[in-house]
Amino acid sequence: MKLYGYFRSSAAFRVRIALNLKGLDYETALINLTTAEHLTDDYRRVNPQGRVPALVHNDTVLTQSLAIMEFLEETHPEPAFLPESATARARVRALANIIACDIHPLNNLAVLNYLSGPLSASDEQKTTWYRHWVSEGFNAVEPLLAQDSATGDFSHGDAPGLADICLVPQVFNAQRFDCDISPYPTIDRIFNNCMALDAFDAAQPSKQPEAADIA
Repeated sequence: MKLYGYFRSSAAFRVRIALNLKGLDYETALINLTTAEHLTDDYRRVNPQGRVPALVHNDTVLTQSLAIMEFLEETHPEPAFLPESATARARVRALANIIACDIHPLNNLAVLNYLSGPLSASDEQKTTWYRHWVSEGFNAVEPLLAQDSATGDFSHGDAPGLADICLVPQVFNAQRFDCDISPYPTIDRIFNNCMALDAFDAAQPSKQPEAADIA
């Protein structure tokens, strides 16, 4: 497997965690989002959408982090990312989707660049935008975790799964933008439990090969 990604990309971070949890070996290929390498013809031949991550497996290119993780779950079912019952799977997917579909798309690099570019938003306005959408999402996730007995050491039970894989990169980004995490003790607890695991720790941005070379 070959993973095209960028060390600070939340979506690529998710897939790195997923591959690590499944114990799968993979090669990495840096696509530098800060130099618009993702928009080059060479990369668009890999992923016409011009986004990361893209995972190449047996000459097939897989895109979109949630789809990639579902593929890994289906082809390498152990350890499982999703619980057994349909109801529990729906809960986990809902938690993951709040992050991956509601918070992240409003705060990804393309949106932030559009705010500061064509819309001429100041750095302060851009940061306010970012923090607003993190708080909107976390204000939903926190009670869904704290008030449900299905929550354990992790978002669902006592083993990490799909929701945790999505949660951890979002917390990293929240910390990077100095978002206040104190109103979200359950999120913070689960985040720390995840980061105590090698699969999560090894996937974090600062531990990627390109991290030392790119500001």
